[in-house]
Amino acid sequence: MVPRVWSLMRFLIKGSVAGGAIYLVYDQELLGPSDKSQAVLQKAEEVVPTAVYQFSQYVCEQTGLKLPQLPAPPKFNFHIRDSWNSGIITMMSALSVAPSKAWEYSKEGWEYLKERTK
Repeated sequence: MVPRVWSLMRFLIKGSVAGGAIYLVYDQELLGPSDKSQAVLQKAEEVVPTAVYQFSQYVCEQTGLKLPQLPAPPKFNFHIRDSWNSGIITMMSALSVAPSKAWEYSKEGWEYLKERTK
């Protein structure tokens, strides 16, 4: 009985985390226009390090452990807007060419097999 309850709890926790992640992506419009996505990522870049620091301080207070200070995250001068749409365009063009390439490669393979069996 206990293993079933434990597996159900694990399933519910994982489902909650996945649902929360999907809601967050939808709510923050991360899959929308690139300028909105870039603004959200910049906001997260400012908020996440302080939240991690505060959480580590809370854990230290509650447990009595001393955690070492994490180094500052590196700063990148890279804007996601510059590469967001080009990556999507490249992926879609590769997917649109895939059937003709598969036909071409299978035709070449068939010809090769015909030559080898003669």
